[in-house]
Amino acid sequence: MEYAKRGIRVNAVALGSIKTPMHSAETHAQLDTLHPIGHMGEIADVIDALLYLESANFVTGEILHVDGGQSAGH
Repeated sequence: MEYAKRGIRVNAVALGSIKTPMHSAETHAQLDTLHPIGHMGEIADVIDALLYLESANFVTGEILHVDGGQSAGH
C-alpha cells in the first residue's frame, strides 16, 4: 500500500500448467485433466494476462490466476 501513492502497482500472476519445454509432450494428456477448462494453458495465455495487467492502471494488489479454473473454489 505504501508504494501505491508513488504510482507503483504490485500484482502477481499465478499459473497453472502451461505448455512449455518444462513438461514433456507425454505428460500433456494427464496435465490437461487437472484444469476444469480441459486443457493446459499456452504461453499466449500468460502473455494475454501480463498485457492485461500492464494496461489495467487501476489494478493493484491482485493475484491473477491463469490456470484454466484450477484454483476456482479453493
